[in-house]
Amino acid sequence: MLEIKNYSDAILKNISFRLKKQENLIILGSNGAGKSTLAKVLCGITPSKSITLYDKSLHGFSAKERTEVINYIPAKLEIFDEYLTLKEYLNLSRLHSLLESSNLLNLLELTHLKNKPCIQLSSGEQQLTMLATAVLHNAKVSIFDEPTANLDPKKSRDIYSLLKSKLFQSKIIITHDLNLAYKLGYKIMYIKEGKIVFHESSKKFFTESNLNDFFGTSVKKVENEIMVNL
Repeated sequence: MLEIKNYSDAILKNISFRLKKQENLIILGSNGAGKSTLAKVLCGITPSKSITLYDKSLHGFSAKERTEVINYIPAKLEIFDEYLTLKEYLNLSRLHSLLESSNLLNLLELTHLKNKPCIQLSSGEQQLTMLATAVLHNAKVSIFDEPTANLDPKKSRDIYSLLKSKLFQSKIIITHDLNLAYKLGYKIMYIKEGKIVFHESSKKFFTESNLNDFFGTSVKKVENEIMVNL
């Protein structure tokens, strides 16, 4: 369905992989490894002829067609209209979903904020807003960049439930949250210095040996959790 072949730039080095229909992928790696750079290439923000979707070059999709097949949800919400309310923003984001924005406001417990300008939302509320826009966009592939950043434990759990649900078709999730990655159980890709050094199942990644190889003594597996080893 989604494929990148032999892509290289100043950061990424000979990147190739394929995402099947209805398949989900988690991308891990240290800061500066190239995760967000890769996401922007995959969705077309950074133009490339190395990307194909449904056997068609992403370069050849019209703007409207591209909205149907792929969506990138950044790590930070950027709003340039200081008066745009949360409800208005969600209504603008409703492209290919049959859901109403009011349903998402209820689901994410944001109804009381519907008339609040987006620029006045807290960082956690903005994170939930971006997840809601992804549901309303309803692209065939949704790419999430750090979806649980700035969230308290309860909201992080809500995000986990939504990501685990069937509200999205295929997901690519960039995260530093190893416990989230472990709990979701999706295929893992690990990028190091711009190269793919691991691309297999979650079960194979979250072994004691691999955790030691990639993170040293900084993390540990305790029963059914991945913990930071302080």
